[in-house]
Amino acid sequence: MALSRVNQQGIVLGIFAVMFVAFVVFLPGFFTTANMLTLLQNVSVLGILGLAMAIVVIGRGIDISLIAVLAVPPGLVLQMVQDGSSLPIALSVALLLAVAFGVFNGWLIAYAEVPALFTTLASGLFLAGFGQAALFKLDVVQWSPGMQGFEWLGQGQLLGVPLPIIVFGLACLAVAFLLRSTRPGAYIYAVGDNPNTARVTGIPTRPIIVLQYVLAALIGCFAGLVMASSVNSMPTRIFNSTMIYDVILVVVLGGIGLSGGRGGVLNVVIGTLLIGTMLNGMTIMDVSYSGQNLVKGVVLLIAVIADSFLNPRNEETAQQGDI
Repeated sequence: MALSRVNQQGIVLGIFAVMFVAFVVFLPGFFTTANMLTLLQNVSVLGILGLAMAIVVIGRGIDISLIAVLAVPPGLVLQMVQDGSSLPIALSVALLLAVAFGVFNGWLIAYAEVPALFTTLASGLFLAGFGQAALFKLDVVQWSPGMQGFEWLGQGQLLGVPLPIIVFGLACLAVAFLLRSTRPGAYIYAVGDNPNTARVTGIPTRPIIVLQYVLAALIGCFAGLVMASSVNSMPTRIFNSTMIYDVILVVVLGGIGLSGGRGGVLNVVIGTLLIGTMLNGMTIMDVSYSGQNLVKGVVLLIAVIADSFLNPRNEETAQQGDI
């Protein structure tokens, strides 16, 4: 199994190298400092969301509601500040909303034993609809003077490097530390590898599942704050976009097996770089939005099929509660 993971990671790295070299040779303007920084900045939010999805997938779940939590709590921050609330209070309310949403998802999946796919699909629709109906006055929540200074999170630079890139790097370090150097991280791998065995050995599997979805919601909210501060607004209807498929593509293509218990932050970085390079190249080639979706759909299908061969589920582990 370890050999399969190495081969999968090697294949993805090889594809990335070939694609990158081809774009450098055949696409004028691709290999410039400005475009490289733009490429990384554009995919930083996608990479942060990939980290959130990775935690859930490693624990043998899936979270389709990530784009809703990307849009609604950060949008609520902008709306509350626009209506006169202070920024710290607005941020606190948004974080509480994200935590409550993650607990709700985790409870339904861990304790009510509703499949993760259906739980997060329904909860994401509910959160997005609730935001549109009750929280936001317009589909695009605009920046306001009370947010002054916060835009540095998405527009600032440190030593010439856009801050979103640095934020993505710091998020990678934090998630890597969680997964590899803490007891909850080890429990997440154990639950993803075999929930029944984890339960027998005394691991609190249900609380760990809830923790996964709380962490995913918090990271998704953070990604939304980075995105909102980058563009000085929050387009709340982004929930209706195909962004969730990009997130899944990053995780699966990067090599995190959908069968759970495998992969890590490096896989997310590899998947993010590959998808970012592919999207950047297609944009330079002026490929239409529909054409880009077609390419991404084909790549995702190939990645899922490859995952089923490289990370097969055995009879024992396939019986319990994933997507």
